[in-house]
Amino acid sequence: MKHIRNFCVIAHIDHGKSTLSDRLLEYTSTISEREMQDQALDNMDLERERGITIKSHAIQMYYNHTDGETYTFNLIDTPGHVDFSYEVSRSIAACEGALLLVDASQGIQAQTISNLYLAIEHDLEIIPILNKIDMESAMIDDVSEQVLDLLGCELEDIILASGKTGQGVEDILSAIVDKIPAPEGNSEEPLQALIFDSIFNAYRGVIAYFRILNGSLKKGDKIQFMATGRDYQADEIGVLRLNQEPKEELTAGNVGYVITGIKNSKEVKVGDTITLMQNPSNEPILGFEDVKPMVFAGIFPIDNDDFEDLRESLEKLQLNDASLVFEPETSVALGFGFRCGFLGMLHLEIIQERLSREFDQDVITTVPNVSYRAYTKKGEDLWVRTPSDLPDPTLLDRVEEPYISAQIITKPEYIGSIMTLCMEKRGHLIRQDYLTIDRVELTFELPLAEIVFDFYDRLKSISRGYASFDYSPKDYRASDLIKLDIRLNGEPVDALSALVHRDKAASFGRKICKRLKELLPRQQFVIAIQAAVGAKIIARETISALRKDVTAKCYGGDISRKRKLLEKQKKGKKKMRQIGNVEVPQKTFLDVLKLD
Repeated sequence: MKHIRNFCVIAHIDHGKSTLSDRLLEYTSTISEREMQDQALDNMDLERERGITIKSHAIQMYYNHTDGETYTFNLIDTPGHVDFSYEVSRSIAACEGALLLVDASQGIQAQTISNLYLAIEHDLEIIPILNKIDMESAMIDDVSEQVLDLLGCELEDIILASGKTGQGVEDILSAIVDKIPAPEGNSEEPLQALIFDSIFNAYRGVIAYFRILNGSLKKGDKIQFMATGRDYQADEIGVLRLNQEPKEELTAGNVGYVITGIKNSKEVKVGDTITLMQNPSNEPILGFEDVKPMVFAGIFPIDNDDFEDLRESLEKLQLNDASLVFEPETSVALGFGFRCGFLGMLHLEIIQERLSREFDQDVITTVPNVSYRAYTKKGEDLWVRTPSDLPDPTLLDRVEEPYISAQIITKPEYIGSIMTLCMEKRGHLIRQDYLTIDRVELTFELPLAEIVFDFYDRLKSISRGYASFDYSPKDYRASDLIKLDIRLNGEPVDALSALVHRDKAASFGRKICKRLKELLPRQQFVIAIQAAVGAKIIARETISALRKDVTAKCYGGDISRKRKLLEKQKKGKKKMRQIGNVEVPQKTFLDVLKLD
């Protein structure tokens, strides 16, 4: 066990994590030159296209150290975007050390700090690395100072490296051996293995990835999953090289996979403990933090017959991404679908994209919102996840909305415009700290609902891409929230309802009415589009009717002939409006919900 090292790589998005992982794989000859490609551990097309890591990937490497010993490295790559911090917490729970990667041209950014705190909470040994030192814009001295302030380490502890040229990779591999402790554990004790990830294979069923803390696991052993209480046979176990490599036995400290032929994705829970049937462990491993969905949206199939296929697709996605939460719901306008919880807007976008690419599911997504708490006058405490869950205003005592603590790191010249943006989003400035002369950290308290839509994009554009953003949930606070209904000819459209703050209701209502006026096809009768709060109409647009020229055949003669025809047409239009239904095309829903 003393020759095993388990570690992860933590960094902000776009600091060169995947590129550095590629160099580590090359130096340890884990990947041959023929198999090598950029972002080797990112196996989704989506990850390569966007240049981001979405899933954490585990891989085993063998390193021949200068002391003549061969060491086994288990690297667990992690995502850098704030929306995938749950993946990071899982990787950290399975490791003893972490490589803290900082881009020498960009310095320390918000997600670097939050991931570092996660690692420190788990008592991981941190190895600081400055990446991209070959770039002309690299500020090695300045960024080294930032790292020293953050970690309180010595200057010689910081490794200078470049994922592109391979400089410093040998130093990193040596530091992993020298600084990261070997795993602790006892191979003689009852088996305790933590499931930190799982994937679904169409032929072999669910494949669970685990890290053994105590005991050992042999091929063919009868095993039990402690959270579900179910027992299985370990048909195949092995280690994760570039492809899965079967083994006869794995002992404490190792990272590997197990195939048991499970076909139902609900039977494997990430964070569960595997133990043996003959000699079970008394207590499960305390896993990583529970997932807290931040943003909720309805996902509906375009064709209602695809409902069951969509359920299956979401279950398989959940295996691969345990932070996805969903439950069935129905809508008058859209039929049967699912209410899904996401960690943020990028997470929602990625899930939508994956449903389309991996499972061929075209879906409609409703307006994203957050979950509120409503208190009635009788003292009931209700969760409000959709606008229709909100109790009648006459029964309502108060509504509380979730607040977050947001850390924004930026250059001093953008402070004014960032403060204006945060105030507009109902935020309060809590603190302002200068990390260095040209880097300032602003801490705001903001309602989560305000950052769901376009906050991150606007922050990036006003700071020309320099500001980095990270947030953590804080608490629930009373707020003046109301339900905004959109009505077409007096009929409410439930898929377009939204919970908004009273001050923003009129502008949000006007926006949606204008958008619908542009998008809805004209009918033979007048369509009134209204935004309403209760019985009060706060915005209105009208789509005029398509009209046939009924007087075209009248030439000459008395005006009363034309008037008679126009009156007849007017009566027909009135009748048509009373019995006519306004059909909202699916494409219109999609376009309205893409509201800026």
